Amino acid sequence: MPDNAFSPDKKVRVLAIANQKGGVGKTTTAINLGTALAAIGQRVLLIDLDPQGNASTGLGVPKKQRENSLYDVIVDRRPIGDTAVSTAVPGLWLLPSDPDLSGVEIELGQAERRSYRLRDALEGLDQDKPPYDYILIDCPPSLNLLTVNSMSAADAVLVPLQCEFFALEGLSQLMRTIDLVRGSLNPKLSLQGIVLTMFDKRNALSGHVERDVRSHFGELVYDTVIPRNVRVSEAPSFGKPALIYDMKCSGSQAYIKLAKELVTRERKRRKAADKSPAKVPA
Repeated sequence: MPDNAFSPDKKVRVLAIANQKGGVGKTTTAINLGTALAAIGQRVLLIDLDPQGNASTGLGVPKKQRENSLYDVIVDRRPIGDTAVSTAVPGLWLLPSDPDLSGVEIELGQAERRSYRLRDALEGLDQDKPPYDYILIDCPPSLNLLTVNSMSAADAVLVPLQCEFFALEGLSQLMRTIDLVRGSLNPKLSLQGIVLTMFDKRNALSGHVERDVRSHFGELVYDTVIPRNVRVSEAPSFGKPALIYDMKCSGSQAYIKLAKELVTRERKRRKAADKSPAKVPA
């Protein structure tokens, strides 16, 4: 893998892509942001945490080809290195989903570290020479043990937000969840940013939602906006990311722009962290 000027730091950055409201472009963002990051030279692992497995199918890995899956990692503690599979996109790997994940909450019951199974698996990766620059977790659209595992393992949460009427209501629910996880399971968890999706410039409501979200969250909202785009919607049915299906469409170009903006933000975050004075123990 060639060196790349975009690389923000050596430590792998784990981002949970989450929204407790369904149909907001979460999986589409996970697939295409992962592909775009790989296209600009980053090594990316996409973890499909949704039992529906749409991210796995959208990357061209159908159920019959998933010999091992995330289920084996969480329930049987199988190493990620033995489970992740390469995709048709150079630099992008997938930890595929399995329908059996829907029963994880019952199977683990009161098992030890049930909320930290994914974090423990990620800590099993080589920390000195991590195999990935970014790990993106496609979360299910609900608050359950799988979502808790993702937020326990993540450094930050990236929120896709559809430009529609109930967008802010769903976002407020997610913010409460982040606060709960930060207070009990993962004190370092932060909100990485908000990505506006399915934006339709012909619809006045899209513009109204964008103004509301930007006024509430300021710089946390990405400058890049993902437009509503037919080619992006078609791509999963062909088992391809939009960037492979139609590189030139407006949706693909938006995701490339988003990837560059994300890495620029991460570089600034890293520089700010390096400049922060070390805390002196009392």
